Amino acid sequence: MALLADASGAPLRSAAGLTGARLDPTADIAVAATEPAADEAVLEPLRAYVRGHATGDPAHFGDAFLPTAHVEGLRDGRFVSWSLDEYRALFPGRPAPDEPARRRRLDAVDVHGGVATAAMTLRPGADTFTDVFLLIRTDAGRRIANKAYHRHT
Repeated sequence: MALLADASGAPLRSAAGLTGARLDPTADIAVAATEPAADEAVLEPLRAYVRGHATGDPAHFGDAFLPTAHVEGLRDGRFVSWSLDEYRALFPGRPAPDEPARRRRLDAVDVHGGVATAAMTLRPGADTFTDVFLLIRTDAGRRIANKAYHRHT
């Protein structure tokens, strides 16, 4: 499944999209590959998030997050919870020197009416991050309400 996602540039479908399907265990890839892609409205804030990371320009996060969003995870072994403004302050306004070597992959997107979840893998150097997003549909379109992350070292 990961090879399919890497080759196609499309997110993996989670098991939630396969519930109720009557399949033999070897058919999962075929079913996942034929699942409809996530709506552009769900993908656009995730693309804006990636643009913010890739360029180092925190202005892109305005198109990605709700103004009330929080980013939470463990940093140096301690729990952190940043407001959007605190998170934006972590970005210098220019790409990281190793940006051409960094990798990002949208792993899964699930839409449940007005809310959606997504998971993304980021590889900025030796560490790997898993980001999990909660997206909400608003009058302005879908936006990330919250992000939680895990750093794999």
